[in-house]
Amino acid sequence: MTSQKKVLYLFDVDGTLTKPRQKITEEFRRFILDEVKSKVDVGLVSGSDYMKISEQMGGEDVVSNFNYVFSENGLVHHKNGKKLSSESIVNHLGEQKLQEVINFAMGYMSNIKLPVKRGNFIEFRSSMLNICPVGRSCNQIERDQFSEYDSKHKVRHQFVEALQSKFKDSGLKFALGGQISIDVFPIGWDKTYCLNHIASENFAEIHFFGDKTDPGGNDHEIYNDSRTVGHRVSSPSDTEMQVKKCLNVE
Repeated sequence: MTSQKKVLYLFDVDGTLTKPRQKITEEFRRFILDEVKSKVDVGLVSGSDYMKISEQMGGEDVVSNFNYVFSENGLVHHKNGKKLSSESIVNHLGEQKLQEVINFAMGYMSNIKLPVKRGNFIEFRSSMLNICPVGRSCNQIERDQFSEYDSKHKVRHQFVEALQSKFKDSGLKFALGGQISIDVFPIGWDKTYCLNHIASENFAEIHFFGDKTDPGGNDHEIYNDSRTVGHRVSSPSDTEMQVKKCLNVE
């Protein structure tokens, strides 16, 4: 890699830079924003909203140091701390279709038996719905408990299949989001959407690092996109190791 090349390292957040819904370690944050950013541009792309990303990165003053932040799969676009654009799922789908999805999801979840259920089962974001069978109000122990239960019983996979069957002609995509939820968004509004914002930036390479790269995961499309060099990671420590290898640093 030469210094003349314009290169972007684009990171998923949950499971890639942080443990799910936890904060990035100070050491890893310094490594990304000091050492990595001194060599390449750095960006974030997540299904979460901007405030959640900010919390996980250590505050808005920290997240603004990333060259790009693509929240809600890139439907909300920040560059160097400044918001440049956003899209609305309500304007795209209409209220009637949105409520059909919400009502079906609420009915489906009412019949699921889980080790625990808490609150905030459907979170409305500007560009997507986030559906969470256990409820986003769960604490970390309950989150981990559901994740383990879900791995064994495929609760979210079955839920996605039911949504796909019910809304097969709706133009909607249903993808596993993070550790405990399902993201619902219009087809084409996956993480590859963020690449539209940087098409004119003339990057020689765009490296994407993410953990949910299998089919059905919300990193799958951008990991496999011809415009990116995809890196499948298993944890923040694995991300650091792979970045160091790519940049040839110790």
